[in-house]
Amino acid sequence: MADMQTATKPAPARPLVTATYPIILAVSLSHFINDVLQSMLTAIYPILKTDFALDYWQIGMLTLIFQCTASLLQPVVGIYTDRHPAPMSLPVGMASSFAGVLVLAFASSFTMLLIGAALIGIGSSVFHPEASRVARMASGGKFGAAQSIFQVGGNAGQAAGPLLAAFIVVPFGRPSVAWFCVLAALGMAVLYRVGLWYREYARTKGQTHADRTLPLPRNRIIMALVILAFLTFSKNAYMASISSYYTFYVIENFGVSTQTSQVMLFLFLGAVAAGTLLGGPIGDRFGTTAVIWFSILGALPFTLALPHVGLVGSGILTVIIGFIIASSFPAIVVMAQELLPGRVGMVAGIFFGLAFGMGGIAAAGLGLAADAYGIRAVYEACAWLPALGILTILLPRRREFAR
Repeated sequence: MADMQTATKPAPARPLVTATYPIILAVSLSHFINDVLQSMLTAIYPILKTDFALDYWQIGMLTLIFQCTASLLQPVVGIYTDRHPAPMSLPVGMASSFAGVLVLAFASSFTMLLIGAALIGIGSSVFHPEASRVARMASGGKFGAAQSIFQVGGNAGQAAGPLLAAFIVVPFGRPSVAWFCVLAALGMAVLYRVGLWYREYARTKGQTHADRTLPLPRNRIIMALVILAFLTFSKNAYMASISSYYTFYVIENFGVSTQTSQVMLFLFLGAVAAGTLLGGPIGDRFGTTAVIWFSILGALPFTLALPHVGLVGSGILTVIIGFIIASSFPAIVVMAQELLPGRVGMVAGIFFGLAFGMGGIAAAGLGLAADAYGIRAVYEACAWLPALGILTILLPRRREFAR
């Protein structure tokens, strides 16, 4: 944020141009493929735990390596590409994920599993900032809707991963993970075409530098970004408790099979996809702050109830929680981009990076807590995380940007 200007002026009007939906849908499809590949890691945790006799802390380390690799590199990629666009980095990122999936399929040691997780994390770190920038370029000014369509591809991929693992990897074994390299090859082809569009767009419309004048006083922006970071933490720490350990929770508490546990995780992740899709357009209509209020604090009653219900109740509550809590992320990204105009890649890198990094740190810590106190205790403690949504009261309102 060293380059923030102290002068402020009203935010520029959004351009009245038509959204390029084929490009938005292409990056959404690529996001789906990217997240199917990375969700293979968490989806096969029960298989890895059995094959390699892993403890919960080692499961947490796998998540930490994957998510921290992504989070540390994403802001760097975003800051660099704000000044030096790299359209062809998109298929390169998918190639890294391709390699990571192959390593996971044929790993012979825990160290190799960590390498596979790191390669997938690197792929995600390269993909997200530039793909998010493309979605905004193609949005026609409908920034929230474009971010939602882009992000719902990723959420759908995360939801599909456990389901595909349940019906492909479980019956055919860990080497069958390599079959998903076909998806990676498709993603590389799609992203190559997107890269060509992006390069042409940058050549014909991106010659002038974007207006980087701040819409609010510098101190106000810093405080708002810190609040958004805390809200991202509350959301992603809770999401990590579900994505990394929910399969173990339902197996341990209700005695279900591995396949059933993965179907339960699919229900949660499917609800996350639906919530993400609706969050952006609602934010465009009613304002990002209203969506953030509802999405984080609104999930609190349901997270508090989750550790105290049976199997059916758990399924119902996780669907409600996933739908509500996921709708905030498009709004958070759009608000941060409005706070820091002209820094789309940096914002995407930081907030996608925060999502991965905070989720990874939380997963590692929750793994240690689960070993010490049990899975149920972890969910009872995590249930209070959405209470941090009260911090939304400190965020700027839409009318402040219009002054």
